Amino acid sequence: MVALKTKAAAQIVAVVGSDESEVKRVASAHATRLTPAEGGEFAADIIDGVAENADQAAQRIHQTIEALLTFPFFGGEKLVWLKSANFLSDTPTGRAGAVIEALEKLSEILTGGWPESTRFLLSAVDVDKRRAFYKVLGKLGKVEVFDKVDSSKSGWEEEASALAGERAQARGLRLSGEALELFTLSTGGDRRVIENELEKLDLYLGAQSREVPVEAVRELVPLSRAGIVFELGNALAARDLNRSLALLDQLLFQGESAIGILIVAIIPTVRSLLLVKDLMTRHKLTRPSQPFLFGKTLERLPEVATAHLPRKKDGTVNAYALGHAAMHAHRYSPAEARAALQACLDANVRLVTSSMEANVVLSQLLVRIVTGDRKGSAR
Repeated sequence: MVALKTKAAAQIVAVVGSDESEVKRVASAHATRLTPAEGGEFAADIIDGVAENADQAAQRIHQTIEALLTFPFFGGEKLVWLKSANFLSDTPTGRAGAVIEALEKLSEILTGGWPESTRFLLSAVDVDKRRAFYKVLGKLGKVEVFDKVDSSKSGWEEEASALAGERAQARGLRLSGEALELFTLSTGGDRRVIENELEKLDLYLGAQSREVPVEAVRELVPLSRAGIVFELGNALAARDLNRSLALLDQLLFQGESAIGILIVAIIPTVRSLLLVKDLMTRHKLTRPSQPFLFGKTLERLPEVATAHLPRKKDGTVNAYALGHAAMHAHRYSPAEARAALQACLDANVRLVTSSMEANVVLSQLLVRIVTGDRKGSAR
């Protein structure tokens, strides 16, 4: 008699996450690896996990159970793949009693015993990680999670930067400093875009060079809106007037509103410079070599010293923007930072109350901030 699997010996792989293309790619690779080469057409049972309703979802789960409990033809091994399941998320279908009951039965099978010669692969998008079934998978097998970076959340840059650095390293490329920051914001944390743009950089550099300079990123990687906003803030913090004005023109040409540019790109940069300049002066902080390192510095300060700093949704300090400002804060005196914030207020008023062209108002604002001209070019 064929032995049954125990919990410790179970061959279970689950590939889940919100990044659908990556989940499909990785799951297909696992399917190729786990499917016995000698099994022919009987080597794999593939159950389509896309269900239109709860009844159909429960049916797919029961088909999976039946496949798991059926011994392979002619002995040997086989793979059972519940593919692209869409009923494991927090949806009406996922919460349906029939689906929950069927998943409980599947959990019992995976936990209690099934043919030793059978391997189980699950792929699913947007899985509710609070569910009991997900926790069972984690206990019994290997769970790989591929989630998209949510660029709408504050602090997303850190996660996206780590992903970009990891994928670059896999190709033998070295992205660091400003090049990594610009690449991250230009690709927006999208894994597919990251891979495509890294391939371009790889071909461009050739085998002789593995260090990616920021000039190559600027030349080859198209700037997203977030990338242009970052570059404008970076140029402003670096007091690079020519580049600041060129990026302003690019944003306006793309149809961005003047008030939007002021609120999203210019004011946050100036506010971060002012906050960081004050912190660094009061607490004698040193300039970080990388933006991410400033977060550790902030953690060492007393809570009262950081209570006023901008926060992410989880309540932690948004250290990325402040860290970037800290790298450039030495370029501005406290008086210049305060004057720059006042200049932003003046420009805001002029944008909504005067008939002056918006591009003129913002151009004069950039000149006023970068050159330290407190009166500005228009009087």
